[in-house]
Parts: sequence; C-alpha cells; structure tokens
Amino acid sequence: MAPTDDGKRAGWVVGTTVPTVLHLFTAPERGAPMVSSPNVMVQEGKGIVGDRYFKASNRKGPDYQLSLIEREAIDAFNAQFGTRLLPEAPRRNIVTTGVRLNDLCGRQFRVGPILLEGLELCEPCRLFKIRTDPRTLKFFEGRGGLRTRILSSGVLEVGALIDTAMS
Repeated sequence: MAPTDDGKRAGWVVGTTVPTVLHLFTAPERGAPMVSSPNVMVQEGKGIVGDRYFKASNRKGPDYQLSLIEREAIDAFNAQFGTRLLPEAPRRNIVTTGVRLNDLCGRQFRVGPILLEGLELCEPCRLFKIRTDPRTLKFFEGRGGLRTRILSSGVLEVGALIDTAMS
C-alpha cells in the first residue's frame, strides 16, 4: 500500500497516495491514437521522443513540450456522468495521482528524474469533446491538466514520484 499524504506538502491532494505517475502516453502524430508505455525518453527543450509534440511545429507554443492531467479529474467526470472515460482520452502525456497540477503552474517540479516547469493550464479542446463526450468541454475547464516546459533529459517511468517541494 502506498503511503498517504499528511496534508502539509504544497501541491498534494490531502488524504491521497504520494504524488505519482500512473500512465505515460504518446501519439506519433497529430490525431493518431495514444500509445501507453511503461517508460519514455524525455529530451530537454523538446518533449518525449516519438511523441507528436516533440516536433516544435506541432505545439501550441514553443515551450509547451509535455502535458499532464490528474486521474482524480477523470474519475470525477466518470462519477458525475456515469461514464467510463479512459485515462488516454484527454490526450495528455502523463496521468498523475495525488497532486494538484493547477498549483504547479508557474513553478518548477520533478517528475521522477525530469525537471519540469508548469506554464499554463491545459484547457480542453473541441477535439477532446468530439472524440469523447460533449460534456467534457465544460467539465474539464480549470481541470484539464497542465502544459510544461522540460528543463532536463532522462527516462521517465510509470510509478515515478512527483516532487512538488521545489520553489
């Protein structure tokens, strides 16, 4: 059983497991199905090797290199609407648990060995709504995840811990 939060660490969701990576996803090109991997190679200033956003021309902005979303947000959608939205449906690279990603906007933090900087909230897009459920657009406003800049390279694995204690 994973240790639980004592409620005193910034960015942690009170009463949940230690902030952790649950899933890693990539898509080789825009619109392609998301592919789940146990580990990925992350390159500073570029993205995940093999992901559509590794190529700068596919990004919303030059620094938007990796995206994350909370499993808790996906679970809340499913609970509210009685659906089974899968973890890959929001098309984010990393699905987390036990961390409030909105709190990391404008901050540096580590996901396993990788140093990231939270840039802006990753709001749901029209494509997400079309591919899943029309209610996702409104529901995921303010909880659609976080876009980040990659500040170090390395291998990221499912199960990696998320360290939010950095300032």
